[in-house]
Amino acid sequence: MPHLIVKMLPGRTEDQKRKLADALTQAVIETLNSQDKSISVSIEDIAESEWTQKVYIPDIQDKPDLVYKKPGYDPFA
Repeated sequence: MPHLIVKMLPGRTEDQKRKLADALTQAVIETLNSQDKSISVSIEDIAESEWTQKVYIPDIQDKPDLVYKKPGYDPFA
């Protein structure tokens, strides 16, 4: 039962978010052979001013072994 959480900067429309959720759902179905009914997707808008504290440090910096696609930016540079 995969649950995906997408954290991103605000500014995307509800339609864009629905399309992203649909695309991620399809990718999970195709890649993991899951069923649509077992997949959930949530999207969290995080203000740019809070990104480092709420996302980068706890989810990227502090959990490097869980990050399969690392970002190409350094918020401390």
